[in-house]
Amino acid sequence: MQPAKNNKDQQPAKPIWPPLLWPALVLLILIAFPVIYKLTGSPVEEITWSQFEAKLLSKGAVDRLEVVGQDYVDVYIKKEFIKDTAFAKVFKPVVGKEPNPGPHYIMTIGSVESFDRKLDAAEQKYFGKEVIPVTYLKKTSDFWNVVAWLLPFVVLIVFWLYVRKGSGRGGSSVFNFGKSTATLLDKENKSTTTFNEVAGLDEAELEVKEIVDFLKNPQAFTRLGAKIPKGVILVGPPGTGKTLLAKAVAGEAQVPFFSISGSEFVEMFVGVGASRVRDLFKNAKEKAPCIVFIDEIDAIGRSRSRNAFFTGANDERESTLNQLLTEMDGFGTNTGVIVLAATNRADMLDPALLRPGRFDRHIYLELPNSKEREDIFKVHIRSLVLDDTIDLRFLAAQTPGFSGADIANICNEAALIAARKKKEQISRQDFMDAIDRIVAGLERKSKIISADEKKTIAYHEAGHALTSWLLPNVDPLVKVSVIPRGKSLGAAWYLPEEKNLRTKAAFYEHLCASLGGRAAEDVVFNEVSSGALDDLEKVTKEAYMMVAWYGFNEKVGHVSFYDSSGQHDNSFQKPYSEETGKLIDEEVRKLIENAYEQTKALLLSNRDCLVKVAELLLKKEVIYKEDLEKILGERVVNKTFNHKILIT
Repeated sequence: MQPAKNNKDQQPAKPIWPPLLWPALVLLILIAFPVIYKLTGSPVEEITWSQFEAKLLSKGAVDRLEVVGQDYVDVYIKKEFIKDTAFAKVFKPVVGKEPNPGPHYIMTIGSVESFDRKLDAAEQKYFGKEVIPVTYLKKTSDFWNVVAWLLPFVVLIVFWLYVRKGSGRGGSSVFNFGKSTATLLDKENKSTTTFNEVAGLDEAELEVKEIVDFLKNPQAFTRLGAKIPKGVILVGPPGTGKTLLAKAVAGEAQVPFFSISGSEFVEMFVGVGASRVRDLFKNAKEKAPCIVFIDEIDAIGRSRSRNAFFTGANDERESTLNQLLTEMDGFGTNTGVIVLAATNRADMLDPALLRPGRFDRHIYLELPNSKEREDIFKVHIRSLVLDDTIDLRFLAAQTPGFSGADIANICNEAALIAARKKKEQISRQDFMDAIDRIVAGLERKSKIISADEKKTIAYHEAGHALTSWLLPNVDPLVKVSVIPRGKSLGAAWYLPEEKNLRTKAAFYEHLCASLGGRAAEDVVFNEVSSGALDDLEKVTKEAYMMVAWYGFNEKVGHVSFYDSSGQHDNSFQKPYSEETGKLIDEEVRKLIENAYEQTKALLLSNRDCLVKVAELLLKKEVIYKEDLEKILGERVVNKTFNHKILIT
């Protein structure tokens, strides 16, 4: 039996020199060599013009001259003067036994023109017609000559090292643009999210768990001839928990999990998206069975027939989608790879992507109801320090229409508010303040508002409160405030009832309640302000929905021009004729005008109550449902409101 090897011996030996140190060392030697050579050579003696003329020209010892730039002249002595004792020093051997080849002297000059004149005069004086050879050279630097010679090699070496460094998967090499950037989660690198952290998605969680159960125990399904779906797509509004559910699958599944965003397939280079799709599924097949999660798949899965006029018939996104379609259900087999995708724009996806065989199962996630919101609160308060005043059922009732992400934000805001107040525990009031802040924005008590403006705001909000209190089909009122929050100068809080259907009367009464603020200004001040901008925007949209979508208008008829597929969003042509468009506009104006007039009549008949509510608002700034009950009495919700003659 061989002895067990030491763990240290099994580890790969680390390189003594870092990879980038070798080219740096070579470059340093190549640059230093000419410099060292120049420094170790014999020093050149510098002489003046008078010395040059008396010592060299007069004896005829000058072999040639080299004028370097505009600064100096290199003087070379004839070889026959080697034995002359006067020049023994300048001919001293430098390399080996060879005599110094020169330059033997250096002479600084003022300018080339003056030097030429002096040399001509000296030649005529000493030699007559004989001329000394003169060469004119440009001034150069040995250092920069070496750098210019070595620079291309250095660039090539650095580029090659960069390519080698990024050649692995996920590197930044130029050769890796076509590689998949998906994150692999396996047994070593596993997601910490489990199904225990998912709440309010019971039906969706059940369907997704089935995939995990199949991967853990496939025999329980295959013995009956069942096949696992090839693809599962999660569809729902933002914040409903699509990505959270995928993270839980990654944490629960005992198989490799590839996670990637749809936008990561799109690059500035042509063909990169399709190449990354191929590489992703190639890696997934090698790891099969496994799960591939594509978040925000609408980034690449958009319908190919949409916007073809603008984008062309064969753009980069389309080629990426075609490759995805082929990989999910093409000629080749894709056994063991399950594709999980998420989007909030299923209407934008290509029909070929959604068909059975690719995405066999569609899971629709909706906004949670009251019971589901309570379960979501239970998940998010686990790490919070709460007091005894917290009632999760009450908090769930106060947050209709909130998504899971909104509830998580509320819990975090409540903790921040309590910490800001130096509390030891989070109270119920902290949660209510957090809800108000998320719904309407942060309080701006420092905003300067004149007395007249504050009075107008008070009557405006009192008009909303009184109208909604008197109309039976409007959502219950919670509180009214004239404290500026966010962009609004005042607000009325309602508690929407969770209904799946809304009647024609409920739509109409909601129009009246929305117009109550402007109608109150008209009744009290005989003029209106710009404070009803948001109200008018909502009223206009809702009136068009009543007439053009829900068929609530007798003249337009029982027709709907709503496009659930979204194909007409960017179309130049409307789905109805110009005459029908004029009719819709006329009926919408008539509907809003009738609602406004009836709201004014309602406020005029209850003007005393309107004044009392407005004065109480000016005094307390915030009033609640109990304050309104003292002025208006208990709200009656089963009475009828005579509006039939006005909504035809």
